[in-house]
Amino acid sequence: MPIASPEAYAEMLDRAKAGRYAYPAINVTSSQTLNAALKGFADAESDGIIQVSTGGAEYLSGPSVKDMVTGAVAFAAYAHEVAKKYPVNIALHTDHCPKDKLDKFVRPLMAISQERVKNGQEPLFQSHMWDGSAVPVAENLEIAEQLLVEAAKGKIVLEIEVGVVGGEEDGVENAINDKLYTTVEDGLAMVDALGLGEKGRYMAALTFGNVHGVYKPGNVKLRPEILNEIQEAVGAKYGKEKPLSLVFHGGSGSLLSEIREALDYGVVKMNIDTDTQYTFSRPVADHMFRNYDGVLKVDGEVGNKKMYDPRVWGKAAEAGMAARIVEACEHLRSTGTTMTK
Repeated sequence: MPIASPEAYAEMLDRAKAGRYAYPAINVTSSQTLNAALKGFADAESDGIIQVSTGGAEYLSGPSVKDMVTGAVAFAAYAHEVAKKYPVNIALHTDHCPKDKLDKFVRPLMAISQERVKNGQEPLFQSHMWDGSAVPVAENLEIAEQLLVEAAKGKIVLEIEVGVVGGEEDGVENAINDKLYTTVEDGLAMVDALGLGEKGRYMAALTFGNVHGVYKPGNVKLRPEILNEIQEAVGAKYGKEKPLSLVFHGGSGSLLSEIREALDYGVVKMNIDTDTQYTFSRPVADHMFRNYDGVLKVDGEVGNKKMYDPRVWGKAAEAGMAARIVEACEHLRSTGTTMTK
């Protein structure tokens, strides 16, 4: 299938909320990790979301270029081509973008999609994230309102974050404290500023104790009931049941029961990065340790080309990551839900 059209993406998100499941949103940094994500979704018969962060986009442009837009455009072009060979719908997304990078990342990418749509093409990316967690809520929502107008012009879904995700990702670090919990008042202010779709479609990453990084199961103190409280408050005010499409950030170390509870409250997208990084790297480490005298020219020997060929250990890395994505689809209940069936 080609990359999901705006209409297909909207249907994906609607189906997920109605069916109480979510799509894994997999961060990638290379063609190999992209291929692994595509295979994982196809193996699970799940539609999905593949995304790049600002750091991932910079990395994709090459270490001597370090240009986020160049890397993001190159990634999207490659994804648009290879995704045609897989029997699932895939949406492309850009992850956390703080205020100081909006003009260097999200806004230029939105402009590219607007131009494509004007010329009768599909947008380059299906959604972009504005991470306003580091600024006051009023400023966060003011910028979000401006971005939503631009997103709508390009048939793009906007993702915003209201609240703070603890831990560190791509150089953005937040303390682990009471600010990790979005309030009902914040949720109502968000809807007051952005509406419920009439100004443009958006997803909301409301925080309920989420933390980026590596944590053992049970160590992250989540309160998924906060999502339900906000959904009910907004729903009561506007006469709609479960009106918000929500995003789960910082899910590493979460209990499956907590993840499933969040799905019941309207989470349609869950970011997964830490775990897939490990499952991509782990088979490579295994290969190198097992084939030490083949991948290295030890004691003047010539090594074994079949062992240090990047395609050999690269295939193992991709298989490891794909298997973790299949597991993620099972956890998020998206297995077998692809719209292509």
